[in-house]
Amino acid sequence: MDDNKKIATRQSYGEILKELGKENENIVVLDADLSTATKTNIFAKEFPNRFFDMGIAEQDMMATAAGFATCGKIPFASTFAVFSAGRAYDQIRNSICYPNLNVKICATHAGVTVGEDGATHQMLEDISMMRTLPNMQVYSPSDDVQTKFIIREISKTKSPCYVRLSRLATPIIYDDNEQFELGKAKQIGDGCDATIFATGVCVAESLKAKENLEKRGIFVRVVDVYSIKPIDKETIMKCAKETKKIITVEDHSIIGGLGSSICEVLSEEYPTKVIRLGINDTFGKSGNATELMDYFNISSKAIEKLFE
Repeated sequence: MDDNKKIATRQSYGEILKELGKENENIVVLDADLSTATKTNIFAKEFPNRFFDMGIAEQDMMATAAGFATCGKIPFASTFAVFSAGRAYDQIRNSICYPNLNVKICATHAGVTVGEDGATHQMLEDISMMRTLPNMQVYSPSDDVQTKFIIREISKTKSPCYVRLSRLATPIIYDDNEQFELGKAKQIGDGCDATIFATGVCVAESLKAKENLEKRGIFVRVVDVYSIKPIDKETIMKCAKETKKIITVEDHSIIGGLGSSICEVLSEEYPTKVIRLGINDTFGKSGNATELMDYFNISSKAIEKLFE
């Protein structure tokens, strides 16, 4: 992990959109008056005739994206997670998922790491909402390399997809030649004292904890669960059988998110105690993103405390 080089996954999203736009003229991009923040403005500058600013009308944006999909286009629709998953839920459910249309919803500024914008803009329920929808795939990349892989791969699929992206710049975890697969997770290390299942911005925090714990003679493995739905049942069960403790970490509510997903698999396949770190049935707060991760116990420090 390169802790000296950081990039927000929303920036990675904007960059790969531009590349995909050159390769596939059927890709169109929609935004709801936030293109500078979501980084879809990178695509807009290159392909102004294939970019549509829908204004502050997220519901109209999702319905329009559905219309594009019926015409053979590949629409990428973006705004903040609180507006995409929250405000436009009805349109996503009934106009995109029910007819199983090929719309890619790439939501930025998810979780408490939105920071100073506070509780109203800190979407903590979107994974839960999106993964319960039939036909919807849900992805939560952890770094620049992984984000670009996921966006490229979902552009080839024929399914509704929800991609959760962050405002916060995070370390580069993977080399450019790292291999991923949709529907799988990425195991890092093979420690047997515990498995830390993490997603999004919490993967880098988990890797920091892994490094610090090794100095204390505690050896853990980190599993980057970038594919929330479909989820990698095989890796989850393998790690539960091979390690003494299971921990989940997410910048999301512990209800319905990654922790719940892991528990659902294990309860049916290999009953195991799971310690869930996440936002514990509360709203977020306004503050510095890093400080908020400490406050809500989703930072490397919080993980390390579990071994004291």
